[in-house]
Order: sequence, then structure tokens, then C-alpha cells
Amino acid sequence: MTSYTLNTIHKIVKSIDRSTDLSSALNNLVQGIHDALNVDVCSLYLSDNTTDMNILMATYGLNQDAVGTVEIPYSEGLVGLVTQTGETVNIENAPTHPRFKYIPEAGEDPFFSFLGVPINHHGEHLAVLVIQEESTRRFGDQEIAFMTTLATMISGNIAFAKARGLLEDLLSGTKTSGQFKGIPGAPGITIGEGVVLYNPVDLSSVPNRYTANPEKEETRFRSAIQKAVTELQNISQLYENKLPEADRLLFDAYALIASDKELLKATIERIHEGNWAPGALKETIEEYAGQFENMDNEYMRERANDMRDIGNRILGYLQAEAESDRDYPDKVILVGENLSPLDLSKVPGNKLAGIVSGHGSGYSHLAILAHALNIPAVLGFFGQIPMSKLDGNKLIIDGYSGQLIVAPSETELEAYGETIDSETELLKDLADLNDKPAETPDGYRIKLYTNMGLLTRVRHLIDVATEGIGLYRTELPFMVKDNFPSEEEQCTIYRQVIEAYAPRPVTLRTLDAGGDKVLPYFKIKEPNPFLGWRGIRVTLDHPEIMLGQLRAMLRASEGFENLKILLPMISSTSELDRSIRFIHRAHEQVRDEGLEIKFPQIGAMIEVPSAVYQINQIAKRVDFVSVGTNDLIQYLLAIDRNNELVAKLFDPLHPAVLKALSDIAKAAKKYDKHLSICGEAAGDPLLAILLIALSVDSLSLSAGDLLRIKSVIRSFNYEDAVKLWKKVQKFDNSEPTRLLLTRELEDRGLGGLTRAGK
Repeated sequence: MTSYTLNTIHKIVKSIDRSTDLSSALNNLVQGIHDALNVDVCSLYLSDNTTDMNILMATYGLNQDAVGTVEIPYSEGLVGLVTQTGETVNIENAPTHPRFKYIPEAGEDPFFSFLGVPINHHGEHLAVLVIQEESTRRFGDQEIAFMTTLATMISGNIAFAKARGLLEDLLSGTKTSGQFKGIPGAPGITIGEGVVLYNPVDLSSVPNRYTANPEKEETRFRSAIQKAVTELQNISQLYENKLPEADRLLFDAYALIASDKELLKATIERIHEGNWAPGALKETIEEYAGQFENMDNEYMRERANDMRDIGNRILGYLQAEAESDRDYPDKVILVGENLSPLDLSKVPGNKLAGIVSGHGSGYSHLAILAHALNIPAVLGFFGQIPMSKLDGNKLIIDGYSGQLIVAPSETELEAYGETIDSETELLKDLADLNDKPAETPDGYRIKLYTNMGLLTRVRHLIDVATEGIGLYRTELPFMVKDNFPSEEEQCTIYRQVIEAYAPRPVTLRTLDAGGDKVLPYFKIKEPNPFLGWRGIRVTLDHPEIMLGQLRAMLRASEGFENLKILLPMISSTSELDRSIRFIHRAHEQVRDEGLEIKFPQIGAMIEVPSAVYQINQIAKRVDFVSVGTNDLIQYLLAIDRNNELVAKLFDPLHPAVLKALSDIAKAAKKYDKHLSICGEAAGDPLLAILLIALSVDSLSLSAGDLLRIKSVIRSFNYEDAVKLWKKVQKFDNSEPTRLLLTRELEDRGLGGLTRAGK
């Protein structure tokens, strides 16, 4: 395809982007195709997958009165043939084709040649794009290539325009409800009023201006920095009764960035080069944000948004613009294109009922904070719906499925209201399980431990009756500083946890840097960080880091016997052997210093396929094994768990995942080694049934999932779980497994745990 043709396609795409409504977007599209190819007819049919109808929504060359009125069933006509087959249809004499359907009101009589191309977006069929001519000929390869390329490039634009048209119909009253599918951010269901948050200042729009008084601009800038830092430090007080000090580290991290010496220095240098303070700030923030955006993993790219959010706050003080107080409704569903954790502070805590964000993933800071605050959240709508249209409208969000319902019908309000009532009752019932063991009715016992790290508090974990810490992510002390923490600093942190939970076990995982956990002072640029230098690979290459951390762990356990050390990202026995030697070396060192330290239990994380295949050799060498389900599923299924495009394929019930878990469980039993399952899958009620059958010893999960999983364990006999496992082994995909296990939960009155029965 020539560059001229590609330029033409880009112009058509831009014309759609600039359109103010659905009708003009589609009209610009068909007009642009006509101008580019000089065909007699170009039409677009939007596909309604609820009625199985293709609706003529725009045309050049056919009768304009037919727009919006001509509807063609999927089972009829050449347009329907494109929809059904999902393939391009190219016919030189359309009326002679057996699927031809004559529609007199469209005025198709003089046109014979027909080319229909499907428009799909993320697996969903959206529309059919058609060109026609009076001549009887098959369209050529160049024309097909043009139409196919264009259909692919505009699919996202059409999805957005279609959503915009649906929302416009909702607001005008011509439609009663609209449903949109995003990404689950935090569990729960809520009904409330949408409040769209937008920033009154836009850093990117600030112009560069010459200043004749750089000293005055520097003073203004330093004052704005101080006010912004003070604001960020005070925000955590708004959550004083909801989030502990450990959870508020995120806001402290924002304050640390805002007061960063390099940011201050770079901006002041630009001021003294002649730029006024707002312009200098803009250039500095964009430089920092650009560095994050050039990184390869999603987690770090999202930090660019954090930088711009902080920059906008500083700019707000620079511009001396005060936001007027807003009278918020009683149940606010906060909506924004790119909400940050800081934005939640703008709504009174007792009124914030839910979150809808255009950007974000289940691993973003926004999702983590929403989960900690028990606020339902749905994310990932950017490019799908115009967020500004949601302001002031009644919304339902389902944080279990990622569903957003705009202007719900009375039937939907009633149905979801009943679900919310049932969920409230369920949570009350679960609270009664606090002091009861996670034990099946026929006596099989599973220990329930909790994960600890970002947004985790000691008191809360004790309140939900955790039996210990199954995974303490030691990355946090490394990630919130601007340099490697000293051995003394680490020892103090680890000691607090070990002492707080004694005699319950505390499993400290050695530094798991890399992947989506990048240290700000230890930047690693890789084309694929999840397959790169991460986990144990980093610390084995830096013995000084590993020995310092191991010494800190061991010294922190003095006087206690509950320390367990877990090694991440083990992919070979040689890595494991070297790591164990380091632990022995560190133990000898602290003992030589006169400390009586009990040698800890050592465990290996099973999270890469090679470790599954070598599980017998690994099990011989360690005291326990812990399955890191997040990474194991990611690597087994070749799915980036932070990628919104493939998030729906991340499936803990996939037969390959279940086979791997089974092999690991057999090896653990063979060598009499404690088996723990951790990660998000450990909190999946459906998988929990099968983990009973696999005779796992413990689960390490988030505190919010602990009571739900305990209720599952207490509702299934071990023998019944084994019978279900035997049935599941015969399935070659996850859907029958999911249906079977969901039905079992529902039969025991536990369908609400997954909302699958809603």
C-alpha cells in the first residue's frame, strides 16, 4: 500500500476523532472512503448484537431516508453474510448471489459490484463497511487492502463513537439502559451518581514565557512546592480511621516525589535560563513523565500519570486558583479519564461509593487503594466511552465483573439492589467465622495465611484471624526510598512483623525486583522485563544486596522461631543451591557476631514452568514450596497480567494451570513438604474447592478474601472435593469446570461469593 494511501487512511481516522457525535463521525467516514476510492456507494451498518440486526447508519450514494430505518437480520442479505462469516465478501454481480436481499427503500437498484468488510474490536463484532459500484466487477486487491486496513484502524474509533451514540440516546430518553464492560478493579457492587472529576489546570497547555525576574519566579515555585507537599502529607489524615500508617505510605511517596531535589533543581535551572515558573515546571514534569512512558511494562508507564498529576497540583498552587467547594451527592461514583489515588481525597470519605476510571489495571495504585478501602472499582474504559457523559447520571458498577451500567432501568435497579442486600447479609454471616478454623466438615484442615506489603496493616490482619504471614513482600521498603535501605533499616522493619505475629509463622520473601516492580534508583531497561532480569536473578548477581537482606532477616528473628525465608523466581536447581548457600553464609555470619539465631525454614516459589518440571528436584532441597499463582498463570498461558487486551484470558481454572498445580501437589506430598498457594488465585472461591482436593497445606491470600475462602473450606467435605477434581480432570477447557464448581457453590448457598449466580 502506498504512503499516499496510508496518509489518506490517517486523515479519515482523524476526521472521525474530530467528530462531535456519532452521526457526523460515520458520515465523515463514508464521505472519506468515497473521496479516496471514487466509488459510487459507501455505507456503514452498525451491528446490534442484542437483536442480531445490521442497521444502516451512514451512506454516500444510497437513499439518505433509509439511514436509521433499514435493518437487515444477520441471517439475511450480503451484509448479514459478512456478519455471520466474519470475512470479507467480494461479489461482482450481487443480485445473482443467493444471499442477496433486495431493499427497495435503500435505492440499491443500479448497483451490482459489492465489497463488504467486517469491523471488529477486541473480539467483538461492531459493524460492516460496504462499497458498491454500478459496474459488474470484482474489487481489486488494492481496494480490498485499503478497506481492510481502514476497518482495522477505525475499530476503536467506531467502538467509541458507538458508545457515545448510545450514551446520547440514554440521555435523550430514546434508550433505557447502557452496559459497558471494563476491567474489575476492586470487588463489590454499588449504585450511585456519577461525578466526573477533571483538573482545573492542565500542565500540558501551559505556554513557555520569558521572565525578567527569575528570583521572583523561583520564590513562587518554592512556595507552590511546599504547599503541594504539605497537602500530600495531610491527605492521609482523611483516612485516619480507615487506613493505617503502613497503608498511607503511598501518599508519602507522592510527597517524596513532589519534594524531589532533582525535580526542584531542574525546574529552578530552567527558571534562571529565562522561563517562567509554570513553563519550567511543565518542561521538567514532561521530561520525567517521558522517561516513565518509554519503559516497557505497564506498571511503570502508569507512573508517568502520577508525575503529571503531581505536576498539576503544583501548578494549581502556582496559579493561585482555588477550587470551589462542591456539594457532592450522598453516594458518589467518582469518574475520570485517569483517576489517581490522590483524587479520592476530593470526595468526603463517607460519600465515596465507587470508582470508574478510563485508565488503570487491577495492579495499579488506584485499584490497590480501592481494594483497601472496600470501594468497588471498574477500570479500563479509555477509548470505549466518553467519561464526561457520565456526570450526574445514575450508575451501577459491578467490581466483580468489571461491568458499568449507565442510566439503569427499574428492573436493573431492583435486581442489583437485591444483590447488594444479599452481599451485605453474606458479609455479616462471614464475620461469624473469625474465630473458627478453616476445616472441612470431615476434618481436613487448611491454614489460612495472609499476604503483607503495600496497603497492609497488622491490626486488620489479626482482626480477621490470620494464622500467619504467608508472603511478606519485602520490595516495599526498597521501592518507597531513593536509595537501597540499609541492613539496620531492613532489620527494624522485619522485626516489627516477626514480633507482632509470633509465634505464628512469618514468611519473608527475598527482594523480588524487576518485572513490574522497578526500584527508582536501580532502573533496568529491558525489551521484556517479565522475561528478564528479575527476582532471584537480580540478587544472585548482587551478593552484597542478598547477604545484607538475609542478615537483616536473621537478625530480626533473634529470640523468635517463626521466621521462614522464601526465594522468588526460581527457575533452576543451580539458582536454588546458590541461594541456599547464601542463607547458610548469612547465618554463620550473624552467629559469629554472637547472636543465637534459629536457622529458618527455606522455601522456593514455584512460578515459572521450568520449576514445575523440576518440582521433584526442588522439593528435595527445601522445607516448603509456595506456588506464586500470579506469575505461574502468566507464564503458563503466555498472558501479560497487566495487559488490558488479554486480561480476560488470565484463567486460574485453565486445564494447564490445574495440571501444574496437581504435579506440584504430588511432589510436595511425596517428599512430605508443606505446600502453600499464594497470589490472587488463592482467593478464588472456585479454585479453593479444587485446592482442598489437592491436599494443600495452606493458602496465602489478601485479608479481604480470607473469610470468603474459609466459608468455602468449611462447606465442602474433602471426599466431595476429590470427586469434583476427578470430574474436572476430564475437561479440556475451563468453561465446564467453572460451571460445575459454580453450581456446587450455589447448591451450598455460596453463590454470592463469586456473584456468578447474579
